[in-house]
Parts: sequence; structure tokens; C-alpha cells
Amino acid sequence: MHRSELQGAGRAPPEPAPRRDARRCGRRHVLPQSKRGEWVKRRLKNNREIAKIFHHIKSHREQPGRNMFFIPSGLAVFTRFALKALGQETLCSLQEADYEVASYGFQNNCLGILGEDTDYLIYDTCPYFSISELSLDSLDTVMLCREKLSQSLGLRLADLPLLACLLGNDVVPEGMFESFRYKCLTSYASVRESCDRRGNVILAVADHISKVLRLHQGEKKLEEMLPLGPNKALFYKGVASYLLPGQKSPWFIQKPKDVVTLDKQVLSMSSDPESKQEVPMCMDPESRQKLPVGTDPECNLEAAMCANTEVKQEDPVNMGLEAKHQVTVVSDPEILKVARAQHVRAESYLVYSVMSSGEVECSSSLEDATDQALPSQAFVYRPVRQRVYSLLLGGGGGGSSTGPAVKEWFVYSGNPLRQPDLVRPLQMNLPGGTPSLRQLWLSQEPGIQAQRLDTLLACFDLSSSREELQAVERPFQALCCLLVYLFVQVDTLCLEDLHAFIAQALCLQGKPAVELADLQLDHIDPRAVQLATLLVRGLTTLVLVNGACGSPWEMADFMPWHLFDGKLFHQKYLQSEKGYTAEVLVEQNRSHVTRFHTLKSVVCKACGKENRPIVSRRHWRPHHAGRWGRQGSSSHGTSSGYSRSGHGQHWRDQGPASALQSCLPVPPEASRRAG
Repeated sequence: MHRSELQGAGRAPPEPAPRRDARRCGRRHVLPQSKRGEWVKRRLKNNREIAKIFHHIKSHREQPGRNMFFIPSGLAVFTRFALKALGQETLCSLQEADYEVASYGFQNNCLGILGEDTDYLIYDTCPYFSISELSLDSLDTVMLCREKLSQSLGLRLADLPLLACLLGNDVVPEGMFESFRYKCLTSYASVRESCDRRGNVILAVADHISKVLRLHQGEKKLEEMLPLGPNKALFYKGVASYLLPGQKSPWFIQKPKDVVTLDKQVLSMSSDPESKQEVPMCMDPESRQKLPVGTDPECNLEAAMCANTEVKQEDPVNMGLEAKHQVTVVSDPEILKVARAQHVRAESYLVYSVMSSGEVECSSSLEDATDQALPSQAFVYRPVRQRVYSLLLGGGGGGSSTGPAVKEWFVYSGNPLRQPDLVRPLQMNLPGGTPSLRQLWLSQEPGIQAQRLDTLLACFDLSSSREELQAVERPFQALCCLLVYLFVQVDTLCLEDLHAFIAQALCLQGKPAVELADLQLDHIDPRAVQLATLLVRGLTTLVLVNGACGSPWEMADFMPWHLFDGKLFHQKYLQSEKGYTAEVLVEQNRSHVTRFHTLKSVVCKACGKENRPIVSRRHWRPHHAGRWGRQGSSSHGTSSGYSRSGHGQHWRDQGPASALQSCLPVPPEASRRAG
């Protein structure tokens, strides 16, 4: 099942009720641990898909067809800001997005959910519309009807969660009931030749539910009718994960007045007037009212549960890691409340995840795993994230912090994603020390905006370049900040790369979308694809830093539609590689030529302060490119490349098996091996 961001629109309810305008729900702030295994499986699959894309580009020097389409890096982050810029009210979920979207649609009389996730056929919520069948010209699409689905399978709506878990979903692994499904299929008397094996398995399991399990419903517990074994708690959790606020399942048997607690979520027992039995009902733990989207940050379904209160089974996913490593999160309730509100309103990125759970994630990026000269974005921006962690979590001082480590689930080559990297905060270099979040977020004092900017630059370790960057006009301040950081961190970037980055940003201003779409490229260069990924992931990092520092810059200043277009960058990259002049790169626009040289001067001067001269590739020594092994390899020797001592580890020294002072990977045995 593919998880997506979904949009609901208003519909007229059976009884008069306020009509809800269209809303968009963004992604959850952290993935439930029960779904981490499936997330990892998909990310590793994505990595294989990306490897095929780069192989195609290298073999054919052209863009792959639609059959190799991969969602661009950063799209999930920037989509919410694009919608806000268009005046659309946008909400980000606090838990799994599909659950909150289904809850929102259920509680607010929505016309429907537009998406591509079969879980929306299982939730008993508003109608579900296919986004893959949507015609943007006519706005026609297909409605997938759960009532018709249930009828065709001989089931009731309340049976669909049970069916989903027996077939396998994000909570219950598909292989868990493989033998059970095989037995259902062998005893199924109505196998259809028109269906493939998967279709007949679904029909067979549904038939077993309707003709066998339902005979004992209300009399026997699920574990007495199904081969749940040691996975009983996980299976109950999977079924319960489809219960929206106020809903109940007839498949759960419970003694009267018992209460099942899922972390801070409560399944209260109430009588079903039809079955005359006690069944769980999902309710808000404090108000006992239905839960609106994004209102209970602690209400989540990843906690271990079982409808039988006598069974207490812990979630086996990462249980050992949890026992060894407990993250201390922010204790200031007012600050946490502000962070939470900003997250729900889609005004920040990752800030609330760090503060509330000490855990963040970043999905696959278009990176060439065989390129030994360019680093993964996960390593390039890690020092920035470490300083943000210090700011948000109040980590110590003097280089590597002794503060709480943050769990990072970042996808990069060589990372098997068995466990998160534990990344410790890194102290910032700020005169007078690091300001408090109350100062940065809540203060209205004169000069606070300057302090916010100082803190932002300190996160990038670019305080010495403040004067040069402040002289740059909007929206290019943020771009120059990012370019300086990139060129200081990545010593294989050259002058031609800088020319391409600056030229595309200037030419993008005022260029119509139709013209961008019609751009013709001589060929596709794999290095340019990865450079584009590095910059876009840098823009998402700017969103994180800007939010953490109290928003010294306007968010619009580093949105990609103002600063970066991948196709335009590719054109400028190819032209720059051929040695085109600045005038040609900026399409003979005189004002652009002046700005080009100004921005280039700012970046080169700032890099010069950091002892990082930017030279043409033609002047490189032969050993400069590709002389180091890719991060994540078995070799982790000291890099001879550029690195600023004491300012965070250079990307070449960062790897999943490195013994880092500021990044402590899991498990500890890995550190001992590397040491």
C-alpha cells in the first residue's frame, strides 16, 4: 500500500451540518514503530529503483521513461508550503497520516478522500476517490466503494479490518498468516478462473470469515479461532488501528467495565445493541470525545495492546534499542505547545519530531551509490542538524554535546536501516551562548530578529559571513548561505557547479512554467542529478533551521519555485561544463549578469574565509575526484580532504560504522569494530 498526502473536501451530510472546506493533511511527524519494518522494506526497495535509474542514465544519457518514475526529493516537504502559498488551509498530522485523514473525513462530513492508499477502503470513513484515475482536465475520477467491496466479498464493513490483517498490512506482516491463507484457499470451493492467485486468496479468506469465524463471533476470542500464537497482541493492534474515534469492533470480546489502554489512547468498553456484547470503542483519554485531526499528540496506535487485558506483550520492534536508549525530550510545556501548533499548521519541518520524540526520518533521495566523489545529503547536512538538536534539546557545550542523542532514520548508501543512527547535538559558536527557545520564538524585544539570524547562521557555522550574506537581496540570501555551506563541506564541487547553481536561480525568476517544461537537454548527466538532490535537500534543511530559530527569514525565500528548477539547472550545468560565459549562462540578461557576479563574489569570499578556494575543474589535480571511498564502505580512514577541525565531522569521516564523537551509531559493537 502506498502512503500519500491526502485531501478532503466538503459534502452535505444526511442531516444539516456545517460544510467543511477542502483541506490537505500532511505527513505524520514520526512513524509508529509498528510500521518501521515496512518503512525500511520500502526504502530499500526504493534504493534498488534509484540504482536502476542511474544505470539507465549512464547507459543511455537520457531521462528514463515513466516506468522508472521516482518522486523527487523533498516533494513531501514542499507540497504543504505550496498549498499554503496558494491559500489552501493545510494540516500536518501528529500520528500516521492515513489514520488522521480518515478521522478528519469521518468527523467533518467530508465529500471524500483523494489518495492512493488501499487502507482508505478499510477505514469506515467518508468515500474514497482514486488519485491515479484523476483527470486534471475534467476533474473526473473513480470512487472506490467499500460498501460494494464488502457486499461482493460477503462481509460487513466491520469485517474489513480483520480481512486486512489476515492478508497483511503495515502492522501485521504479510508472511505471518501465509499458511492460514493457504489452508483457506485449499478449502475454498468457489475458486474463480478469472481471478489470479492473489484474488482467489482474498476471496477465500473473506469466505472463511463469513462462513466460519462469524459462526463463533461473540462466543470465542480471535485467538481461539485463528492461529495467532505469540503474535496475538500485534494482531489485535492491527485490527484496532482501523478504529476511528467513537467506533467499535464486534470482533473484540471484553468483560464489562474493563478498559484497554493503548499508551495514552483508551479503548473503552460499551454495549453493542445488536450483538449484546461488550466491544472496544476508541475515545479521547481525557475528554472522552471524538478526536479531531492533530489534537492529541500522545494518542497513537503504535503502543502494544491486546483486547485481553490479561495479556501484556511489548512491541518487539526495536524493544532492545528502547531499553538501552531513552531520549529526554523538551520539558517546557509552553514551548512544546508552540512547536506542536506550528507543526499542525504546516509551518515547520522536523522541529516537533525532535522535541516530542527525539526521532526523525528522511526517505530515499536520488543519489548515485556508485559515485565516490559526491556525498549523501544525509552526511552533508548532519552537522547542521546536530546544531539544531543542540538548540532544541538544550545540549551541552564544548564541541560534541553530552546532551540526548536523536534517532535518525536517514536513507543513504550502505545503511541497512536495521537501527537508527544515534546523533548527538553539536554546540554552536555564538557570542554569549545559545539563546533559549523562549527568546527566539516568543520574544518581541528589539533586536530579536537579528539574534534569530545570528542563530541560523551559527547552525550552518557561517557566522563569519554574516555581513556578506546580509548584503544580498532577497530571495538570494538563503541560496548563498546554502551554497557557501555546500562548497565548504563538499570539496569536490567546482567553479562550474557554482556557475550553474547561480545562473539557474537567476534565470528562473519570471520564467513561465510552459517554457520550463519545453526545455530541451542535450543529454542527462548523473552528476547533475545528484547535485540537484543535494541542493533540494539543503532547502529542506533550511526549512528546519529557519523554524528552529524563530523564522528570521521568510519561508518563501527558500521555496524551490523561487530558487531552483531541476531541468533548468541541468541545462545550465551542461552549458557551464562546456565553458559558457556568464552572459550566455544568464541568457544575455544584463541585470542578471550583474547579479551573477555579485552572488558569485559573495560565495567565493565567504568560502575563502573558511580556507576553501573554489577553482575550475580544469585546474584540479588528477587525484582530486573520486579518490575517497564512498561512505558506508569498510574503510574509514582519516580523510585528506578539506575539513574544519572542531566544527563538526567532515562527511568523508561519517559512516554507519564509524566511531564518531558527535554521532554514535547503533549498535555499540559497530563502534568497537571501527575503533
